[in-house]
Amino acid sequence: MNQPPSRRRKKDTPAASDDSTLPNDLAEEDISPQENPATATITVTAVEIPELTEQEISDRLHLERKVERAFFEAGKALTELRDRKLYRSTHKTFEEYCKQRFGYTRIAASYKIAAATVMDNLLTNGLQKEEIATDELQTPKMLTNGLQILPNNERQVRPLASLEPEVQREAWQKAVEEAGGKVPSGRIVKNVVQRIMERTRVPNTYQLGEICQILAKDNPELRGKGGCWGIVNHVGEFSCTITMWDGEYTVRIDHLKPLNYLESECQQMQEISDRISRLRENKSLEEAARAVLKHLGEVKRPYLTAVEEKLLSLIELEYGVDSVL
Repeated sequence: MNQPPSRRRKKDTPAASDDSTLPNDLAEEDISPQENPATATITVTAVEIPELTEQEISDRLHLERKVERAFFEAGKALTELRDRKLYRSTHKTFEEYCKQRFGYTRIAASYKIAAATVMDNLLTNGLQKEEIATDELQTPKMLTNGLQILPNNERQVRPLASLEPEVQREAWQKAVEEAGGKVPSGRIVKNVVQRIMERTRVPNTYQLGEICQILAKDNPELRGKGGCWGIVNHVGEFSCTITMWDGEYTVRIDHLKPLNYLESECQQMQEISDRISRLRENKSLEEAARAVLKHLGEVKRPYLTAVEEKLLSLIELEYGVDSVL
């Protein structure tokens, strides 16, 4: 039987030796079997991390704050554009302006405005504010007071819009605690808000066909609708869908006030609503006619005066719409 070849060790050679023609078997056995790779020492060249100057640290913090409050400034800017009607030279409505200029739907713009409103509430009542100079404007530099952590994106703030201002601060602080003292995710905030809403649940007692009044409160989607009347056409667990003079809206029950009209009065209002709805479907409706419909949608009584009836009938005649079904 052939004996396995004996294992040969490479002989030590002087450091000055230059033997580049070693046999392959010797080259492969260059590492001693007694060396443990796990204990090998690897030398890494240290990289010096330069310290930032005080001005660089200040600039970094300033830029980080701008990134964090980008959604807040966007919402504030949209609010001012809407309130001052700065879109009126190019667009008829704020919704059209947002869609064409920024690619925002009405809902998306409303979310950003609502988020800015919530952020304002957190800043005004729960966080410190320090005025700092920027390029052309004075904007609030958002700081923590040691107990509060600031939201840094819209998704973290959006769920809070469904709560009352004083409850928004409570919910945000609870979300921060659940996130271990860090900025909570939108999911954590949403879960906290859901638990609060479950805790304060109020049964929905509205009925189909009931006439109620809109309480706009802090809901940006209802801005300009405060005091208007609507007819309940769907009843949900926490909300109702309301038919108003300019369309349908799904509204939480805490944004509604029952008008307690008699059944006959509700029927009268339903007829008025139907007449307004048929006119609203006309795409060529002029602003003057729309202004009359808006007025009728804000009346605080279950009937029209003689003048209001004549105006409505005149508009129906002008646009060829029958006043009866």
